[in-house]
Formats: sequence, structure tokens, C-alpha cells
Amino acid sequence: MSNSSASMRIAALLDEGSFVEIGADVTARSTSFNMQAKETPSDGVITGFGTINCNPVYVYSQDASVLGGTIGEMHAKKIVKLYDLALKTGAPVAGLLDCAGIRLQETVDALNAFGELYQCQIKASGIIPQITGIFGNCGGGMSVIPTLTDFTFMESEHAKLFVNSPNTLECADAPEIASAKFQSEKVGVIDGIGTEDEVLKQIRTIIQLLPCNCEDSAVAECTDDLNRLCTGIESCTGDISMALSMIADNHEFTEIKPDYAREMVIGFLRLNGTTTGAVANRTEICDEDGNVTETFDGRLTAKGCSKAADFIRFCDAFNIPVLTMTNTSGLKADKHQELRLSRAMAQMVYAYGSAAIPMVNVIVGQAYGSAYVVMNSKATGADMVFAWPESSIGMMNADSAARIIYEKEINESPEANRLIREKAAEYEKLQSGARAAASRGYVDAIIPPDHTRKHVIAAFEMLYTKRPVSPVKKHGTV
Repeated sequence: MSNSSASMRIAALLDEGSFVEIGADVTARSTSFNMQAKETPSDGVITGFGTINCNPVYVYSQDASVLGGTIGEMHAKKIVKLYDLALKTGAPVAGLLDCAGIRLQETVDALNAFGELYQCQIKASGIIPQITGIFGNCGGGMSVIPTLTDFTFMESEHAKLFVNSPNTLECADAPEIASAKFQSEKVGVIDGIGTEDEVLKQIRTIIQLLPCNCEDSAVAECTDDLNRLCTGIESCTGDISMALSMIADNHEFTEIKPDYAREMVIGFLRLNGTTTGAVANRTEICDEDGNVTETFDGRLTAKGCSKAADFIRFCDAFNIPVLTMTNTSGLKADKHQELRLSRAMAQMVYAYGSAAIPMVNVIVGQAYGSAYVVMNSKATGADMVFAWPESSIGMMNADSAARIIYEKEINESPEANRLIREKAAEYEKLQSGARAAASRGYVDAIIPPDHTRKHVIAAFEMLYTKRPVSPVKKHGTV
């Protein structure tokens, strides 16, 4: 293996000394446009296999020093061959991208190569995990490659992701559109950004959390106390990622897409050693000192719902249980949301309702209206629903409900404020308190906040042997 950036990335990603290269002697086959006079070692891509934490991984890394890392016929065939081996052996594929696009000298052969590469990714989807890291250019048809994979990470300074070259776009912020920051915050196809070393570390972390294939399980030894109390967790409902860290084995929670639709949190944690997906509502973000740096209104958005839906579908494909933590006051209301929100909500509720994996919901704050229903309520697929004692479940908060139901009495009363308080308390007790929902069977148990970890672990242990029971069909249409 050469000493190029492509080879060094592989060495940094895999366990030391574990990489075995495949197809090192492959070169370009085309002779058009004087190609026979150009050297194309490994045809611009290094392929092979190795291990991450002793687990097998197939890797390809594009070499920008060879024709800009462009994809030609043999370049693509090497990657397709790697995918064939990965599917046969049931191991993940990690692609390290640095590519100037399609190889113009190979014309139709290069176009066909792109198609074959897309097809092998489609075939592998849902069978083996696919992860990409972008370290240089990734444009045109190449931009489809990372979006066909399960997780994509991007180097923050030099990497570019675009369909059309930014200099062809007629807008003021065109140069920023291809950047990691824009793709991470605005587009939502990037799961994490950082320096080259940080990106490689993120890829290693995610691969260690995932099963090798859809028939495997992601279980590690648990070194944490299963009955550990989560003292003070009730104060973390705003920045719910902190609460998830408290519940997780050894306080380790890995957030995915942290910069996109930040009001919706998704990520992975281990519970009793088993990798578990997490979906949760967030109303604030705190820094390391506990100071609030950003706030949200607690309502569902179209971006947040789509983000969660994609994640739930991934977890279902790879038999990863999902923990939901609900704290939502309703639906975001503005013109932009009206364009997409109903569709995005449908995608999320469909993902929950059609999933065959164990699913547990913990209601930690507000759970109002349709937003509560689609956040994995009992009616939409949750196997077990827990609620904290102070949580509220219903159409809306009690004060607003009282003002609507008793509008006439309140308007005619000389002590309107006292009447509102009384009627709100009555409504809270009868309709929107956690115990009211539990009395109707919509909540399985009301639990002390600090006991959340042990209750959630016990629920997932009970659901370990869950099997889907549904009519045979080809697939749904949402």
C-alpha cells in the first residue's frame, strides 16, 4: 500500500496492522484520449479489508493523487467487488471519499460504472451497515454515493459535497452550499463533522456500536450497574441528550446529526450492553458548564420528524431497539411547516408503526395533541410506555383547555383568574395528568425519574424475544 493520503486514512481508521489490500495491481483499461500514456496505480482507489476493535470491516479509500480520484470503469469495479465480498461475509463497508467526479476520458464506460456502484449500494442497503467519510471533493453523480449510505461524516475545512458546482449557482451564498457546515446544518445528510482525525474517530465509534449485518446483534459486555439511579435526571429534560447520557451504560451517548433539526435528538447508547437507538425532543442546549446556549419551543417540525423517521427505519432494518423520550407541546405553526409537516409526521408515525423492533417510550414532560400521538405513543407502536409523575398527557396544557371549555363562565366571573386556576386543576386531574392516562391504559407505569434506567433496561430485556405479527405484503407506500 502506498503512502498517499488515501492509504494513511485507512491506517488511521483500522486496527493497527490489520489491513489487507485487494486489487492493488488493477489499472485503468481505457486507451482513449491518450490514457495509455498515463499511470493509474490501483486506478485511484485503495480497497481491502481489516478490523475495527477486532470486528471485520471492508474499506475503500479514493486516491486524489491519481487522476483526481475520478471514477472510471475499473475504479468502480473494485468497489463493487468489495461490496460483493462484504455481502457474502456480512460485514460493514466504509468508504473514504476524495473524488473529482466522473472520469471524462472513459465516457459511457464511466457512466455505466456509476450505475453499477449505485446498484451495489442499493442491494446492500438494510443488509450491512454502510458508512462514508468525505475528505475532499464529492460532487455531481458522486454526491449520490454518501446519500445512499447509512451514515456520512465530513471533514470540516476542505471537504465539499454538491450536486452542481457552487460556481454555477446563482445565489449569494453559493460558495457555502458545498461546505460541511451548510450540509450539516441545513441539508441534513451529514451525521457529523470535524477534523480528519475526528471524522475517522467518529466512523470508528459508529461502526463499533452497530451490528455487522442485519442478522447479527450489537451487544457488548456491560460494566455498569443495571440498577444505577439517575439522580437529578429530572433537571435534564430540556437538554435531553444529557438525560440520555445519564441513562446509558457508562454515561456514553453518541448523538447523530447534532447540527440538523436540533430540537429532535437521535443517537445511540448502550443499555445492559445492547446498542439502542434513541429519539427524543429537546427544548434547550446547554454548554459544558450547564449554561443554556439555545432554546426551542418544544414543538415538532418537519425537519425533526424526517430526521427521526430515517433513523427509526435504520434501527428497524438492523434490529436495534428504540427508546423514545417524549416532551413536546404540539406542532410548529408557520407557512414553511405547512408545506412539509403533515408529510414528515406521516413518515415518522409510519416508521414507528411499521417497525418490528422493541420500542419503549418514556414521557418526561409535556405530551400534547397529535405531536404526542406520533411520538411513539401506545397507539402507534410503543410496546411499553412509562411516564414521570409530573408529566402531562392530553390535548393541550390544562390552563389553555380550561379557558376554552369554560370560556363563558370565565368571561362572566368577577374572579376570572381564580376560576381559571380551579378549572385548570380539575382538568389536569381528570384529563391531562400522567395518572389519568395510566388509568386508561395508555401509560403502563408511572416511574420515579431517577429509576428510569432500571425500568427501561428491564422493559427491553422483557421485549428481547419480540417477533413481528403482521400480514404478508411486499412493502408499504409511505
